[in-house]
Amino acid sequence: MVFKVLVVDDSTFYRRRVREILDEDRELEVVGEARNGRDALDKIKELSPDVITMDVEMPVMDGISAVKAIMKNKPIPILMFSSLTHHGAQATLDALEAGALDFLPKKFEDIAQDRKDATRLLCTKVRLIARRGIGLKRPTFRSEETRRLPPNAPKQAFFKTSGLLSGHKDAAKQPTVSSVKATGKRYKCLAIGASTGGPVALQKVLMPLPSDFPYPIILVQHMPGTFTTAFAQRLDANCKIGVKEAEHGDILMPGQAYLAPGGRQMLIETVGGQKKIAIVDASSADKVNYKPSVDLTFSSLERAFSGDVLGIILTGMGADGREGCRKLKEKGATIWAQDQDSCVVYGMPQAVAVANISTQNINVDDMSNCILSEMR
Repeated sequence: MVFKVLVVDDSTFYRRRVREILDEDRELEVVGEARNGRDALDKIKELSPDVITMDVEMPVMDGISAVKAIMKNKPIPILMFSSLTHHGAQATLDALEAGALDFLPKKFEDIAQDRKDATRLLCTKVRLIARRGIGLKRPTFRSEETRRLPPNAPKQAFFKTSGLLSGHKDAAKQPTVSSVKATGKRYKCLAIGASTGGPVALQKVLMPLPSDFPYPIILVQHMPGTFTTAFAQRLDANCKIGVKEAEHGDILMPGQAYLAPGGRQMLIETVGGQKKIAIVDASSADKVNYKPSVDLTFSSLERAFSGDVLGIILTGMGADGREGCRKLKEKGATIWAQDQDSCVVYGMPQAVAVANISTQNINVDDMSNCILSEMR
């Protein structure tokens, strides 16, 4: 199947460059270009694209407004391009809130050091979210679940998206459960890893957790550094638990979530009987593709907490987290995976499911209730 792509950007040069890259992929065909959001709405009626790449900042109608209009009228999978600035991060999170499925930095050198790797990643992401097209619905979210915010605070809520497969015909299709029976196991930490689709999924999982949640929470989301700062702030505003971007030397406390900073690695260490966070630069010997890496953080949890961990792998491309989860499970930890139907990309959860590391497949809508049943 060949997916029809609409490229939306106010820069003629950038539109041409993206077209050249995507047209080299046999599964993608750029059928049109638009210079702003308003132009994009007209081109959608004319061309009926399967997937859209969208710039955030454009004249006439910006990318966020365009995403809202598209999701209201005729939902289509959208990949956002944005700058690696704090403002760009906030705008991209707003676009995900509005219904966009994924994002990439606009500068190709910010995606990967090797240009071929950057173009390969762009094509892969466009293909994956394009497969999400069938059954895409306008996202809905119950705003009353959010923390009470100041009257002048902007509304900030992520929405559920679902239904994109990894594309592997041999993907494990394990039964999905909506509830779990508490095992009575002892825990000391909750750890969650995610990538593509993770910002929405993490919000969905964390918002129902009470402020007196009895364990620290470790979060690893594949994101650039400026994005993790903004994302932690947004989660903290919307959740009852505290959420912060992790800092070197933080002492783990119950009811507090620590988000790994983008571009670096987060490890958990035992210092003087206390569990502390170490933020480090990955050594070249580690041979890790992700900064932060779920594998590295989860492996450090195995050393710090042995098997007293509930580890969860949410939606994402690739297999990051599989080996860290394997080490945790060998020490007796419990590992769960987000189910295939509620993932934006069923890659990371599939990796732990196929390897028989995870014991439960759970829809993202039911994940928080299952966590509370198991850990309280």
